Amino acid sequence: MKIVECVPNFSEGRDIEKINRIMDVVKTDEHIKLVNYESDADYNRTVVTLIGDPNHMINLILKMVEVCLKEIDLNKHSGEHARMGAIDVIPFIPISDITMKECISYSEKCAELIYEKYDIPCFLYAEAARFEDRKSLPSIRKGEFEGMKDKIKDPHWLPDFGKQEIHPTFGCIGVGARDFLVAYNIDIATEDESPAKKMARTIRKSSGGFQYVQAGPVYLENRKHTQVTMNILNYKKNPIYRIFETIKMEAKRYHVEVTGAEIVGLVPKDALVRSLKYYYACNNLEFPESISLKEVVQDVKKYMLFRDFDETKIIDYFL
Repeated sequence: MKIVECVPNFSEGRDIEKINRIMDVVKTDEHIKLVNYESDADYNRTVVTLIGDPNHMINLILKMVEVCLKEIDLNKHSGEHARMGAIDVIPFIPISDITMKECISYSEKCAELIYEKYDIPCFLYAEAARFEDRKSLPSIRKGEFEGMKDKIKDPHWLPDFGKQEIHPTFGCIGVGARDFLVAYNIDIATEDESPAKKMARTIRKSSGGFQYVQAGPVYLENRKHTQVTMNILNYKKNPIYRIFETIKMEAKRYHVEVTGAEIVGLVPKDALVRSLKYYYACNNLEFPESISLKEVVQDVKKYMLFRDFDETKIIDYFL
């Protein structure tokens, strides 16, 4: 059976009733499994993780677009996370018995149907990108909803599907295919955003840092502290521990404390095991041949200060 993971992000993280109305469409779908969803008031964004058959997935995504079109007006939206659409991004990720090439095809089909049914322009990104400078979602999204009104009129930024005009309330969407991406944030115990900004610059690829890392600073009003927020695009070539330990080292320079970290959405067990092996070696411990998800959870909390984390944040739990 072909199984994809899809992680649509919609631009609402504060209005609980609105979030519930959007999620009701997902929860009542009998073909697709809702793995989890996480809303953040500071980011004003909800990340939804789904797994299932790719054709049924497209059908559900279309239903989500329809309800978000009714519920979200980006002219009245603000938040710490960059966004260009009411549903901002829709990635297709191969899980079982499906290739990346097939995921690209499904993402193209999804984008085409979104435009045909709802007149919302779509840009293909990551592995589905048809142009080199569209592989990176931040490159497409630069300028956000407000700036896209003019940016989309530039012939260089002609949407892959749609006319050169954003939807007046919804905006536009990035639809793509990619491998697992680890959405990872590190908590810094200060309300001053300057240290987080400098540390983000140290680790991200675009500033000369690590390959496969996109990063930036953010202040969380509800938590009264800052974060270095990032996407790790390839955890095998740049494991989580390496980024975490670099931020801890840099934090000493700015006399601030790293107090925790979080995973947004899901993470493969393999990504955690690769980092835990580093900490076991540092403590002269032999890594077990077989380690349970429960033990993995205990260890990442101990060594990597994960908060709000349990087995249901690990993709293998559902497979």
